[in-house]
Amino acid sequence: MASYTDSFEASKKRSDEIRADLAVHPENYKMLTGDRPTGRLHLGHYFGSIQHRVEYQNMGISCAVLIADYQVITDRDTTEHIQDNVYNMVMDYLAAGIDPDKTPIYVHSAIPECNQLMLPFLSLVSESELQRNPTVKAEMEASGHALTGLLLTYPVHQACDILFCKGNIVPVGKDQLPHIELTRQIARRFNERYGKVFPEPEGILSDAIEIPGLDGRKMSKSYGNAISLGATAEETAKLIKKSKTDSDRNITFDPENRPGVSALLTTAALCSGRTEKEIADEIGDGGSGTLKKYVTQVVNDFLAPHRERREKYQNDLDYVKDVLHEGNKKMREVAIQTLDEVSDAMGMVY
Repeated sequence: MASYTDSFEASKKRSDEIRADLAVHPENYKMLTGDRPTGRLHLGHYFGSIQHRVEYQNMGISCAVLIADYQVITDRDTTEHIQDNVYNMVMDYLAAGIDPDKTPIYVHSAIPECNQLMLPFLSLVSESELQRNPTVKAEMEASGHALTGLLLTYPVHQACDILFCKGNIVPVGKDQLPHIELTRQIARRFNERYGKVFPEPEGILSDAIEIPGLDGRKMSKSYGNAISLGATAEETAKLIKKSKTDSDRNITFDPENRPGVSALLTTAALCSGRTEKEIADEIGDGGSGTLKKYVTQVVNDFLAPHRERREKYQNDLDYVKDVLHEGNKKMREVAIQTLDEVSDAMGMVY
């Protein structure tokens, strides 16, 4: 049996080959990506995924962006702010350069035919395969909740998301490779049992670094350490000002021993196009106060055009809703067609 390292290396090799081919043959690829509307999108989302989605879209690759509203309740007890979060996500996608004429933006709950694929797909996986999925384990531990049926079947729901639109590439981090492998298994098993309907998708491994939050941990909505794309310049300044650093006035980049200072340096580096060391050397003995002023300046300069575009959508909620309705309509048409193919393959046409 192949080790995890061997498996990862094989996945990376295949990912590199596909990435090299994307610009040459964009017409051969369909890409599905998305986010859970558990809060506002932040700089980590932008540098980790959104900017790459815009690049892929502009290369001519067929893309779709899913706002996974049903996946919120895998580990949350409420949907209190979900509508507001969804609309704000659409605003940020549009402001970042997602073109709804090229890339439909849609929500889970508006595509019942996609969710209907859960039933045949669940018959193709075993309980043990679901139990050992690392994301299921991690989400269960993080939430502190008992394992719900929805969380247990979360990887199958993701397979439905990818396969209903015949997606054959999915941008992922290496921790999500088990999801892609399970999706490939589901597609393969369905095709073997009922006839060829689905492609076996490949994971496109991101080369983006993990974006640290202002406390040195991973930038996350739940940690409260994230700079939201929709935050005002004043809100951003306040958040950076109260971030934890240390008492050493000499600014150096040392993520292990100086997580707070290093997180600020990485944030500034990403937003300015410079390196952490270059910025640290420039600030030198200026201390954390000088560093925070610099970070505030470059982050606000970077986000200014996004904020300007975003304000236009904030003031036109009807347009935002139209984008979502049109995306839902387009993707539902795709889902209906795929479900018809599934019913035909399974002999369930009456």
